Amino acid sequence: MTNEFASKLVHLDHYFFDEKKTQKFIEFLKTKATVYAPHKKGEKSYSYEIVNDPAQVVLDYPRTIQPIKKFFLPPVETLLSFRLSKNQFQEEKVKVEKRIFFGIHSYEMRALKLLDYSFKKGNPESNYLTRRENSLFIGISYTPDKYHFATSLGIEIEEVDGFCLYFEKTENGYIVFVIDDQGKQLLKEFGSAKKVDEPVSINEVKVQAKIKYHYNRLPQVFENVYHSRVWDKVAERCVGCGTCNLLCSTCYCFDVRDEVELDADQGKRQRFWDGCMLNTFAEVAGGENFREKLSSRTRHRLNRKFSYITRNSGEIHCVGCGRCSRYCPADINIVEIVNDLIEDFNAQQKKQLI
Repeated sequence: MTNEFASKLVHLDHYFFDEKKTQKFIEFLKTKATVYAPHKKGEKSYSYEIVNDPAQVVLDYPRTIQPIKKFFLPPVETLLSFRLSKNQFQEEKVKVEKRIFFGIHSYEMRALKLLDYSFKKGNPESNYLTRRENSLFIGISYTPDKYHFATSLGIEIEEVDGFCLYFEKTENGYIVFVIDDQGKQLLKEFGSAKKVDEPVSINEVKVQAKIKYHYNRLPQVFENVYHSRVWDKVAERCVGCGTCNLLCSTCYCFDVRDEVELDADQGKRQRFWDGCMLNTFAEVAGGENFREKLSSRTRHRLNRKFSYITRNSGEIHCVGCGRCSRYCPADINIVEIVNDLIEDFNAQQKKQLI
């Protein structure tokens, strides 16, 4: 049994690539633009990096350490340079370059769309939006591990919106599906792709991590568990390192600092990734901290994903990538937190019926 995305996918034009042809295709893509793809980093981790050698690209991977957002919202970015003695400043111009991102998972693409919403709303964020121009994305299937829960949020593995091509892993290589005209043009220019006329099927993959409720019900849950004991329970284990924020696909908070050189004249204004789990995030002048406790910071973080922004956008702003759980030094699992909150919510509902 397959989901609706997979059912639609099999009716698209498709081609077969073995491993050798896939590497040749990546080499071809390098002639069109700068190519970024997953690479091995250390023994067990992966990272999106510029492709120099197609043989170094790893397409069978669970997730990268940092999300793809790092290319559009850099961890550290210079906004302008200034000179105090002359009361002058110069804005940093963001260059528009053609880039191709190869081997991207569906939840990662969904995260970019959610960031698009955040940065287009109100005053559009020009640096981010400029970097989003002239970028092509080529998707690939993946096997969910114990941390993935994207399907619980309605993001199926075969969701291809935003991709120009999509690679589905098979026993001997990949079935390459044409998603849009840009993907069709790439294969035409590549020239050595052989179209497959026989029908293909996509087998449903077993998902290990699941949220107990349908994702549409989660905002209602969060509206009723503000004072849940679950927040204190999680805080007992949390160390407040902020890893969950800084590795999140959809977090976009940042801090802006003016750094002056030793000559006390020249300097730069830079912005840095920031996160609501860090103890100084909600601190204001005078040392007052509006979310001093880890429990309140945890509550704020999850409400930002499942409630606050959802009220305006209509979408859950978590994509189920599992990074926050996979890399948490305290082994805190976001799926377990949400399911505990659901249990708390259910208990409240039962009490109201008595």
